[in-house]
Amino acid sequence: MQYKAVIFDLDGTLLNTLDDLADSANRALAARGFPTYTVDEYKYFIGDGAEMLVRRALPEGARDDAAVFGVLDAFKEDYSRNWNVKTRIYEGVNDLLSAVEGLGVRKAILSNKPHEYTLLCVEEYFAPGTFEMVLGMRPEVPKKPDPAGAFEIVQSLSLKPEECVFLGDSSTDIHTAKNANMLAVGALWGFRTADELTQAGAQVEIRTPMELMNHLKR
Repeated sequence: MQYKAVIFDLDGTLLNTLDDLADSANRALAARGFPTYTVDEYKYFIGDGAEMLVRRALPEGARDDAAVFGVLDAFKEDYSRNWNVKTRIYEGVNDLLSAVEGLGVRKAILSNKPHEYTLLCVEEYFAPGTFEMVLGMRPEVPKKPDPAGAFEIVQSLSLKPEECVFLGDSSTDIHTAKNANMLAVGALWGFRTADELTQAGAQVEIRTPMELMNHLKR
């Protein structure tokens, strides 16, 4: 028996967005006199939405609302102009998407990136119709690892959660999959470590996108 849908995380799973996120965040921090970080350090700030990225990046003693929302507004403004400077599709992702399509397995995206930027990224980097449903973070819906967005997708596709695979690169994605009763697959090419994915309870871990094809049969 075959799974009927794959739900993908976006940042760190389909797209390497790290450099553009880091550059915009560093510019926003520096403009307000706060320390900046290396691109690799941002791997541990990303994954739980823009506000959490800023909170993690600010010094511990400077996380009052005025500082957080000041930097957040500057980050959003900068990122709106620079979101596609260095961003790229991970090697092997397009091959995987074509192979999944060939099996007749449906595809969707669930991201903690703000919804408008999630849509922009998908429109820029993927062919129209590649994904049946694309959801970013919206104020009215709890963000991952809450399963609300995942349940919204499966209901829209008229599927059951257990018929779906969830592929992501962070503990947030693995917890989302488990909370939604989906197969939790960890992407080892993304922003986080194998240890994090294992500890979160990933049922499968894959080193290259095409390896997912080995796990679409149940």
